[in-house]
Amino acid sequence: MSVTFTLDGKTVTAEDGETIWSVAQRYGTHIPHLCHRPEPGYRPDGNCRACMVEIAGERTLQPSCKREPTEGMDVTSASPRAETARRMVMELLLADQPAQADAHDTQSHFWQEAAAMELAHSRFPSRKTKPEADLSHPAMAVMLDACITCGLCVRACREVQVNDVIGMALRGHDAMPVFDLSDPMGTSTCVACGECVQACPTGALMPKTIVNETTLQGTRHADESVDSVCPYCGVGCQISFKMRDGKIAYVEGREGPANENRLCVKGRFGFDYVHNPERLTVPLIRKPDAPKGLNVDPKNPWTHFRPATWDEALDHAAGGFDQLRRTHGGRSIAGFGSAKGSNEEAYLFQKLIRTAFGHNNVDHCTRLCHASSVAALMEGIGSAAVTASFDEALNADVIIVIGANPTENHPVAATYIKQAAKRGAKLIVMDPRGMALRKQAWRLLQFRPGSDVAMLNAMMHVIVTENLHDRAYIAAHTEGFDRLRQHLAPYTPETMAEICGIDAETLREVARTYATAPRAIIFWGMGVSQHIHGTDNARALISLALMCGQTGRPGTGLHPLRGQNNVQGASDAGLIPMMLPDYARVSIDANRRRVENLWDAAIAPEPGLTVVEIMQAIEKRQIRGLYVMGENPAMSDPDADHARTALASLDHLVVQDIFLTETAMFADVVLPASAWPEKTGTVTNTNRQVQMGRPAVSPPGAARRDFDLLVAMGQRLGLKWSYTHPRDVFTEMKKLMRSLDHISWERLEREDAVTYPCSADDAPGQSIVFGERFPTASGRARFVPAEALPPGEWPDEDYPLILTTGRQLEHWHTGAMTRRARALDTLEPEATASLHPETLRLLDIKPGETMRLTTRRGSITLIARADPALQRDMVFVPFAYVEASANILTSPRLDPDGKIPEFKFSAVRAEKLNNIAAE
Repeated sequence: MSVTFTLDGKTVTAEDGETIWSVAQRYGTHIPHLCHRPEPGYRPDGNCRACMVEIAGERTLQPSCKREPTEGMDVTSASPRAETARRMVMELLLADQPAQADAHDTQSHFWQEAAAMELAHSRFPSRKTKPEADLSHPAMAVMLDACITCGLCVRACREVQVNDVIGMALRGHDAMPVFDLSDPMGTSTCVACGECVQACPTGALMPKTIVNETTLQGTRHADESVDSVCPYCGVGCQISFKMRDGKIAYVEGREGPANENRLCVKGRFGFDYVHNPERLTVPLIRKPDAPKGLNVDPKNPWTHFRPATWDEALDHAAGGFDQLRRTHGGRSIAGFGSAKGSNEEAYLFQKLIRTAFGHNNVDHCTRLCHASSVAALMEGIGSAAVTASFDEALNADVIIVIGANPTENHPVAATYIKQAAKRGAKLIVMDPRGMALRKQAWRLLQFRPGSDVAMLNAMMHVIVTENLHDRAYIAAHTEGFDRLRQHLAPYTPETMAEICGIDAETLREVARTYATAPRAIIFWGMGVSQHIHGTDNARALISLALMCGQTGRPGTGLHPLRGQNNVQGASDAGLIPMMLPDYARVSIDANRRRVENLWDAAIAPEPGLTVVEIMQAIEKRQIRGLYVMGENPAMSDPDADHARTALASLDHLVVQDIFLTETAMFADVVLPASAWPEKTGTVTNTNRQVQMGRPAVSPPGAARRDFDLLVAMGQRLGLKWSYTHPRDVFTEMKKLMRSLDHISWERLEREDAVTYPCSADDAPGQSIVFGERFPTASGRARFVPAEALPPGEWPDEDYPLILTTGRQLEHWHTGAMTRRARALDTLEPEATASLHPETLRLLDIKPGETMRLTTRRGSITLIARADPALQRDMVFVPFAYVEASANILTSPRLDPDGKIPEFKFSAVRAEKLNNIAAE
């Protein structure tokens, strides 16, 4: 409901929930502010009194950031009384600030407001004790002599990011923000999201990259700002590169639909890899007889490679493929594309493989993360995309997070989940590991590894037998329920409790809570998908949502949290072996004809091989050449020693990347490519938001954009390609992809992000889909029963523990980027294995000691870490460290539907290293 009032003599209108300050801002009237931040998530606090205004008929001045206008109110924003009060506030604060010439941030918001009042000095003496600077954190500097106790950092930490690290200590003029129990920032539980740094108005909290650690002086001045998108996880945070002297000085979050200005440690502090001295700057050709293996120093590739001109390198790369094509046929060559590049690059790469070599043996990392989720979603609801964006958690009454650790893997998405729980939503966390979200959870179900289906079927058994299912929704929108009902009959909670380790009453309680919730949403991650029964895990989650009618409405839905920044977009663009763009099955004649007519090239009708199947085909000498763009299978494939042996046996391997990755060490030709901040293109996040990325810097040395390299390779392989800009590719994609309807390149340049599906050129796009019908032949979703199948291998006397793998907050996948980012690698510099403290005690291993892990495939050595949140027979290993590559241990056994490896369950033995040496 709107109200009309007078502001500075003008009649203005305020919408429901607006304050005097926000209305003034909307009408172009500047009112000073320090403790207020208008960005989403920040509540008005009114403690600095810098925004005081005069209201007719009221005795005292009022803080405009907190006061909501009423009908007929008469407000004066710049009366002499208000301006005098505000100047007095600013002078008092100035008295306790370092002089502007010595300021930690000479361009801070504080100094800008002071300048607007024409204040540079104060009449008052300083009453403030000057605390010592805290430089203990690798990424942030804490200099509280500039603190005005505005409380923004506290609200940023506790309410926006919901990390609960910063609090306000002491009283009066001694008050100051502290980390945990007044710990140094570097040893506190701070997760380095940097929200406090971005919010701080004075420079008391600053990125270290722009502060001289000797003088403690700095500035947020930037030569220019470049708007783009974060290249890490699938959240798709919008960012602003702050540039100085042609380099990225620091990064801030922007008002994007996925992040609302927020970032995580990687998005904010993980960009100096772009300027790392190990960047590839010249094409490389392997020297004759140089042995292939993990035997090259990335700092000194000249032991195994020689520099080449671009013509020589491209001729050698394409010529090797052409020779194989003529000698052994096009099927002797395969391709691995990348989810870290743009939609346009993904589209071009799959088109190149399909048209130059005449087959569909092209894949990317979705095969190693959410292929089973995609298989189940396509089968069940006819679409591989999420049914609702993750911010719908704010509208949910119940939230299930299963097999996911969003606080580490999708930190900004996790903020919405944590905020929802703080507001009263019941958060149910289901995972063998007890991750950080357990602090906000209403219930934690720490089930036995590999027993997902048993647990979920037991919950559905309760819902069906107690008649809690939504009969009207099932009748109107689904098919196959009777078959599912019969299938669930033996899955009683009492029977399944013995398998999943969750007592029957808890299973009943959680099932009832989900089924009776007005609105409930399910999030899942690779803890669900990376099993040989991963498709069955996802089938069970889909059935659970459908039987309760928990999809198609605000606060409801199914959301597999996508891993990499463009895994959704790369899959949409057809970078998968059984699908053409927009998930058109390659085996269907009409789908192929549509593509063939546009491409003027024949498309093979047989689905291609997946990532792991390609490695197996290399071993059999069925595939002899491989083109890898931005992927690192030498680190990411399961049974990594086997994968590396396969890579070494190839007749011709071409790797296009920004570093000499572990895979590039096996290459015959290495093409130096562009990092994300060096290219133009679109990406699609886990919310189905297509977003525009823009270049901030140029590729170093002779390195080239991936787009240009793909066009050059296609032309040398005989393709009549004439693309000159990524927009040309986007225009072609739109002809095949209905998902891009009403989303033009020009619109993305103008608006930065558009959600698909989109119904009109000026429509915002649909964040919630399938409210009326599903994109299946019948328009109905399909229930698919899931069997409770065992993992591919069980622990035994020789391998008594269960190994699971995953990411860390600070590192990304194989570490190619994050381990070359100074702050991130300083925060997590070495490979660790986490075990329960009691398990370590039984193994006679102390935290920090070196230990060895062994599976049926190999062994690695790494540092022990205690984690009481793990079950006692579990071991967790992150997979970003080449010196202790987790995938040496993992099993290559595949889910039969999604063809995804079982990364999340391997039988393992743990031993103290010096005990082994003594033997």
